Amino acid sequence: MRFDEVFDVIVIGGGHAGCEAASAASRVGSQTALVTMNLDLIGQTSCNPAIGGIAKGHLVREIDALGGVMGRVADRAGIQFRLLNRSRGRAVQSPRAQADRSMYRKDMRKTLEGTPNLHLRQGTVLDLVVRHGRMAGIELQDGRRFGAPAVVIATGTFLNGVVHTGRETYKAGRAGEPSSIELAEALKRLGFPVGRLKTGTPPRLDGRTIEWAAFEPQPPDEVPV
Repeated sequence: MRFDEVFDVIVIGGGHAGCEAASAASRVGSQTALVTMNLDLIGQTSCNPAIGGIAKGHLVREIDALGGVMGRVADRAGIQFRLLNRSRGRAVQSPRAQADRSMYRKDMRKTLEGTPNLHLRQGTVLDLVVRHGRMAGIELQDGRRFGAPAVVIATGTFLNGVVHTGRETYKAGRAGEPSSIELAEALKRLGFPVGRLKTGTPPRLDGRTIEWAAFEPQPPDEVPV
């Protein structure tokens, strides 16, 4: 089998984990390909565009200490910065940034595009190529094949994903986007168990139906940290 392109590492998925994995691999000198269904949705903050908080804030700081990109992108795309639980003890205080969804997404893509050794590719992965019991690459829906001895799967909710909306259930990675069914089947053929974890997303409200005068603004901290 011939490959159209050959890399040291291939990362499947352009969410938070995929972006960090691709960035980390490229920083140590590996020629890395990040393959995602839609390049315009790299780094999409699907549910809540908040970076930080008591639990996630610790993780973001660890990523930042290791040279990751999420913290810096959040700084540039942030529209509100607060120190949570300021009235309580220091053990439960944590900084949190609310990011502009569109700005975060665009900045993340720009950051990755400017990273040496990192190559962005758009496509849907159908299969994993294995030779003599070792990883060799991936096959895409459009027929392209990329070779690499290491493949990182960071598909998140897209792997054999299902969406429940009211009484309706349908295959999707997230609302309006297809799930990665073929890749899940490829993993099963290799003997890996494939399951799903459930997450719930609250309903979106139409701003035109809200009586904004009844609300009290919550301004950001002047000095958040």
